[in-house]
This record gives sequence, structure tokens and C-alpha cells, in this order.
Amino acid sequence: MQLTVEQGRVIGCLVEKQLTTPQQYPLTLNALVLACNQSSNRDPVVSYEQGAVQRTLASLKEAGLVRFVYPSSGRSATRYRQVIDESLSLDEPGLALLAVLLLRGPQTAGELRTRTERMATFDGIADVNAELERMAERAEPLVLRLQRRPGQKEERWVQLLTPDAPAIVDAFASAEGPQERTGGHEPSDRTVNELGALVDDVAALRAEVSALRAAVEQLQARTSP
Repeated sequence: MQLTVEQGRVIGCLVEKQLTTPQQYPLTLNALVLACNQSSNRDPVVSYEQGAVQRTLASLKEAGLVRFVYPSSGRSATRYRQVIDESLSLDEPGLALLAVLLLRGPQTAGELRTRTERMATFDGIADVNAELERMAERAEPLVLRLQRRPGQKEERWVQLLTPDAPAIVDAFASAEGPQERTGGHEPSDRTVNELGALVDDVAALRAEVSALRAAVEQLQARTSP
């Protein structure tokens, strides 16, 4: 499964709100736009317009990952719910980890445990690592462990659903051989460190692109008749 960056943000937000504020779920379009554009618990911070989120929802519905809940029982607005957990056969712990990785980029197991506290229950970091290992060992891995880079104390994990991480991993697999992603042999520290650096660079570029897109949209809004 491959998602666009925008699809990953929308799915991550739907999962987060489902697990943290179930009384407000499914989400209205306005609530989802606000969730996507939050300045806290997001990396990078984005500024999506309502139309962009609507188009993303339509594409996710077509892919069978989102369902529209049309007005009924006193509700006046269409609401949206994710079904990626059904598509990927994920339980609550795995779903929570995937959502936080989609919303905040590469993180350590300790960071993931802290940031999923309101979403799922883990007995400790070992429990988080065990869940991540299961997700990494699937026929189509959902996450990848990046070894420590110089100056870092812990390994980080990255999700593989959006094009920023998978493009790098695929290039790595092509260069090193098909066994890399299936555990055939261990990659060198240098190669994994370079991979981690590329992930950081892509995350920085994503943030810059999002900021430029927001500036252009604001300029268009001011100059439009």
C-alpha cells in the first residue's frame, strides 16, 4: 500500500482523533482540516485548504480506506471515518503507532510510547518494540528501523506508507540487493546512517514545500477578486 503525503496526514489525523476523542468521531470536514493543520504534535506543520482535504478524502474513499458517514440522527454534516485498520488488519496498538509515525515522522520507541499514551496501552518500551517488529516483519512491511546515527543514543523507526520514506528504502534495496528488507543480511552502519540522513533531509524539504504552498495560497486569496 502506498499513500500520498496528504493521504497519510488525513489518515493519521482520523486515527488519532478516533483513539483520543471518540466522542467527537467520526470527524466533520472542518474538524479534520483543523486536525491536519495543528501546530502541535505534527511534523511538518502544514496548511491544507478545505478543498485539498476534500479531494484527499475522495481519493481515500476510492481506495477503500475512508468511509463517508452521511447526515442522520440530528447531525447536519457529513462525517468521515478511517478503515485502514481493517485494510491492514491492525489492532489498536499497531494502529496508534502507525498514526503517530504518519503525523510526526521518524521516532524512537521511547518517543512512540510517550506519544501513544492516550491512544493505546503498552507495558513498556519492550512492548512497543515488539509491536514495531511485528509491523516490520509483515509480507509488506509498514515500518523500518533505522540504526543510530552519530550523536544519537537510540534507534528510530519510520513508517513506509508515504513516498518520503519508501522512495529511500526502495533505492537502498536496489543498491544492496533484494534480501535487505527481508532480513537476508544486516546493512552496514554507514549505509543505515546515510539512510537516516536522507530521511531527515526529505522531512526538511517537506516542511519547506508546505510553507511555500501555504504562502502561495494566502497570496492567491488576497489577490483574487
